[in-house]
Amino acid sequence: MQRTAVNTNDRAPVPRGDDRMGSDTPQSQAALVDEAQNRPQAATPVIDAIRRGESVETLTHDEVRAEQPVLTIENFRLYYGAAQALFDVNMPVARGKVTALIGPSGCGKSTLLRSVNRLNDLIDGVRVEGAMHLNERSVYSPEVDVIELRKRLGMVFQKPNPFPMSVYENVIYPLRIDGENRRKVLDEACERALRASALWEEAKDRLKDSALGLSGGQQQRLCIARAVVADPEILLMDEPCSALDPVATIKIEELIHEVSKRYTVLIVTHNMQQAARVSDYTAFMYLGRLVEYGPTETIFRTPKLVETEQYVTGRFG
Repeated sequence: MQRTAVNTNDRAPVPRGDDRMGSDTPQSQAALVDEAQNRPQAATPVIDAIRRGESVETLTHDEVRAEQPVLTIENFRLYYGAAQALFDVNMPVARGKVTALIGPSGCGKSTLLRSVNRLNDLIDGVRVEGAMHLNERSVYSPEVDVIELRKRLGMVFQKPNPFPMSVYENVIYPLRIDGENRRKVLDEACERALRASALWEEAKDRLKDSALGLSGGQQQRLCIARAVVADPEILLMDEPCSALDPVATIKIEELIHEVSKRYTVLIVTHNMQQAARVSDYTAFMYLGRLVEYGPTETIFRTPKLVETEQYVTGRFG
């Protein structure tokens, strides 16, 4: 199958709204975005090749390759029946970092994320090819116990999904189903997880109350506490702020920074500013292909592909 050559010359700086990695004023950033959007449309050989159904090679930056991976994805393909959704994805996920998956709706971000803990197995007609390894152990080997695999991974969905039980029982649920019944162990784990999710001070006097009585933002932080209580090898987050108001979103983003000090985070987001604020590395996907993957600052300021520049500046997608 034909592979399309790409031009990897450094591109002009691309603006981004990231307080962590830049000091541009909002006015200057807006001016740069306007300038980028008003430039003549550049040739987009990679996107054009993808639209023709051709194979393209991911442009993975050297900084990504230099990291120690906790998860490696190799030539990964996924099909819904006869329809192919993911095409030859090759992606190492850096240990102890936050990696963001970005791209237009329907590009395969959530499908790839859900492939890590094999949630796609629950869909009739799904089949996969290629390889995926979590800490050098196969994710898709026939010998893998999927339930045990999912215990090694935390998952936070778009909408908060607390169980209809107390705050306390929500948090310790993963330990309960794993057979842990020692009260002291459960109490310590509950407090540790609630502190890690910045919810302890708000919930410590409400542990016996129904979790359904919490606000939406509190419920999402509760779900994060439940996801990390068993010390997962990776925390998977599928647009965790999409159903939250701006104040709750800020709290979740601050929490991601704190959680990333202890866990590897792989997050899907449609929000470019959010990806810029919370992640160390960013992977741009389009129509099931991984297009460009590198340090977040580079992806948003000086990407190597014109297609990436056009996407992060809002010129398509």
